[in-house]
Amino acid sequence: MAANPAATPPNLPKSGAISKGYNFASTWEQNAPLTEQQQGAILMLSHAVAERPLPANLAQERTLGQDNGLSVSAKDNNFGDSEAIEAILVNTNQFYKWFTDLESAMRSETEEKYQHYVDTLTDRIRTCDDILRQVDETLDLFNELQLQHQAVATKTKTLHDACDRLVMEKQRLIEFAEALRSKLKYFDELENITSNFYSPNMNVGNANFLPVLKRLDECISYIENNPQYAESSVYLLKFRQLQSRALGMIRSHVLSVLKSASSQVLAAIQSSGGNKASLSEGVEASVIYVRFKAAASELKPVLEEIESRASRKEYVHILAECHKLYCEQRLSLIKGIVHQRISEFAKKEGLPSLTRSGCAYLMQVCQLEHQLFDHFFPSSSDDVSGLAPLIDPLSTYLYDTLRPKLIHETSVDFLCELVDILKVEVLGEQLSRRSESLAGLRPTLERILADIHERLTFRARTHIRDEIANYIPFDEDLNYPTKLEHSEDVKSETASTDANPDVFKTWYPPLEKTISILSKLYRCLEPAVFTGLAQEAVEVCSDSIQKASKLIAKRSTQMDGQLFLIKHLLILREQIAPFDIEFSVTYKELDFSHLLEHLRRILRGQASLFDWSRSTSLARTLSPRVLESQVDAKKELEKSLKATCEEFIMAVTKQVVDPMLSFVTKVTAVKVALSSGTQNQKRDSVMAKPLKEQAFATPEKVAELVQKVHSAIQQEIPLVIGKMKLYLQNPSTRTILFKPIKTNIVEAHIQVHSLLKAEYSPEEKSTINMVSIEELEAELDNLL
Repeated sequence: MAANPAATPPNLPKSGAISKGYNFASTWEQNAPLTEQQQGAILMLSHAVAERPLPANLAQERTLGQDNGLSVSAKDNNFGDSEAIEAILVNTNQFYKWFTDLESAMRSETEEKYQHYVDTLTDRIRTCDDILRQVDETLDLFNELQLQHQAVATKTKTLHDACDRLVMEKQRLIEFAEALRSKLKYFDELENITSNFYSPNMNVGNANFLPVLKRLDECISYIENNPQYAESSVYLLKFRQLQSRALGMIRSHVLSVLKSASSQVLAAIQSSGGNKASLSEGVEASVIYVRFKAAASELKPVLEEIESRASRKEYVHILAECHKLYCEQRLSLIKGIVHQRISEFAKKEGLPSLTRSGCAYLMQVCQLEHQLFDHFFPSSSDDVSGLAPLIDPLSTYLYDTLRPKLIHETSVDFLCELVDILKVEVLGEQLSRRSESLAGLRPTLERILADIHERLTFRARTHIRDEIANYIPFDEDLNYPTKLEHSEDVKSETASTDANPDVFKTWYPPLEKTISILSKLYRCLEPAVFTGLAQEAVEVCSDSIQKASKLIAKRSTQMDGQLFLIKHLLILREQIAPFDIEFSVTYKELDFSHLLEHLRRILRGQASLFDWSRSTSLARTLSPRVLESQVDAKKELEKSLKATCEEFIMAVTKQVVDPMLSFVTKVTAVKVALSSGTQNQKRDSVMAKPLKEQAFATPEKVAELVQKVHSAIQQEIPLVIGKMKLYLQNPSTRTILFKPIKTNIVEAHIQVHSLLKAEYSPEEKSTINMVSIEELEAELDNLL
């Protein structure tokens, strides 16, 4: 029977590796058990192996043994062993012995390789155990090393922290020393700066002057910001004394250089053989500007340094002094030239041309001076006040030249032209294009413009008073309608040509002068001033036209006077419409009329003069009242125009249909009398008779008045319309004015028609022969 190869041999060493292997196999068997199908497959494989046939040689020998006797031959094929076991079995003992030997041989052959594998594994297990032991020893060494490292790291960190603390302490001490040194160095600089400024070689032109001055300013700023330090006030006082000395040196240096530059320019002018007269032809010549710039070029660094520190009040003062010194020297150079040039303009040119030329020349000088000023003071060039000491005297001379001429100027046209020159050309165009360089001229130019406005306002009021309000008309001014008829004749003669007749010739002169003066003043004066003048001009013009209308009514006819007034009031209203103003003025007056009663009460003893607590005290009694009244010339004009039109309409209506109006009035009076009396009075009265039997209302009388009215319509209306066409050129105006006249005439005829229908028989109405309303309207429309 074969031995189980999985059996553990008796000499198998007991080790941890074998135990771990068995434990692993057992754990594997528990965690991964075989299924029934897998177990069945293994059982079938074991049955198949158990029933293996005998080898071929053994089977042949067995056959031979059966033939010749019992014999056994075995040959090991599994291990490659060529040895054969051959025996002849005679009895049962031999068979068992042979079988036992055979079984031992087979067991040894089968277990040999497994034994060899077990030996190998045993060696490996011993080796692994040695390795594990060495690893454990190594880990113990590493643990010991780690503990030693932690001890060293702790000591190192402690040392490092101590070093950090020492370094931080050192840095803090260094910073403290530096801070202390930085604060003390401002105080220590006093001795160095003092020695520098009091050195005989120190001046503004020295290269060390500006750095020392800068250091001095830094020291002053620091001490001002830290007044808590000991003796800071003493050091500040000493530093300020040094600063005052330095700024005084700068001022003296600037004045010296500017005087030297001015002397060089004057010497150059004299050496060139020229004089101010020849030089005045070109005030911008290089000898005045380029040479001065070159001669004073050494000032530029100092002045730039001063401007860079203009935030401090000390430097603001020294900069202002430098501006003043500069302007004084420049003024001494160009004052005579500018004065001479403006004087030449005043001798050769009229007031408008003088204003234009003088302003243009002065703007040229100012622009060149501003450019030169900008070269020396680039940061201060935007400040107008810097050049004021130079520009103001030059512009004042132009003002002094123009003002006497303005005071004596009486022409409104010249004054308006001056306003246009200053307001549009100079202030509007020139200054807007070069606003920075010419800003210093604006106050003087605005002052001149204000004087012109004042003179223009005075002359305008004088013109309104003399030429409009107090105008004395000539005979030809009141020669209406002949003047209009002559104008129509001239118009008809020139109708074939393109010449336009002068419409102003038919206007009343005050109207033409009013429109002319207002059109000139509208673009020259301020709106508030123009409003007052316009209100006054329209008011006096309207009064003058009404006076002329009355004179024309006396000279010609009442209708001519009314149409003259309507014509000119319409023209005045039309011409003032484009002016975008309100023709109203508020007048304030002091009213003392209530004082009389108070004085009477005081004289009677009813009130006390010195009782300040009562309302009748002296202070309150003598306080005037302020009365405000608003006058609107445009509304007054509209009112006058409306009243005149109504008078004209009523006059024409009365001239045409007066008989009808009288007839209707009498009929109304009779009816009123009859309705107000008693029955007996009505029966006995003469007026109780029918209307057609009244003496004034007989058919013959009515026919006579109807015929008279019809004749007046045919004769008077064409004359009226002819005069309207002569005075009123606009057809729509005539239509509007004639429409109420037509309405009145038609209304009168309608009233008479109603009376005829109610009081007269058809035969009597046919005898009267009154036209129908439709025919009357058509006839009146045809006449227009």
